[in-house]
Amino acid sequence: MVRGAYTLARVAVPVRTAGTWLWWLGVVAAVPGTAVTFSPTGRRIGVMAGAALFIIAAAAAFLIRGGRHTARAEAATKAAKSVYLQDRKVTARAWARRRRWWLAAAFVVAAASSLALPCAGGMLLGGVGAGLFARSLRLARIERGKDALLWVRPDGDPAAYQLTGIAAGDAAPGGARRRR
Repeated sequence: MVRGAYTLARVAVPVRTAGTWLWWLGVVAAVPGTAVTFSPTGRRIGVMAGAALFIIAAAAAFLIRGGRHTARAEAATKAAKSVYLQDRKVTARAWARRRRWWLAAAFVVAAASSLALPCAGGMLLGGVGAGLFARSLRLARIERGKDALLWVRPDGDPAAYQLTGIAAGDAAPGGARRRR
């Protein structure tokens, strides 16, 4: 245990934030692909390939390394009384800032891929976002089952989860905004 005060951020908030950003960037990148008529593969093949990629990407994002949250939640320790709980907005903004260039590059690649395979790149990006959003719902189920929220130190070991009561912080289980 660390002496003194330190900051904790919710585990589910970055997962949910990533899912939301990738979902909307995928939707925005896929929409112009519906207007592409000069593609070598054609619009129908591009949309069908995009639908298959969406399903595969969503399943992969949900399943790959998804079970680690359950194992880490079982090994979680109780948070100290002297911790500062980071707001949901601050955690989400920090996640987006650190990855803004990767998000921009993924959007450009997905939108440009519509020239060869219309809608497919955007649907792939949206599938990854949907899978991550489903993973945040799995985290919500874990948190409700433990009747505690999962937190992690942003500047420490990402595998060392800590627990607080269900009413702590401004985010509901799963990283969503808490209803007032």
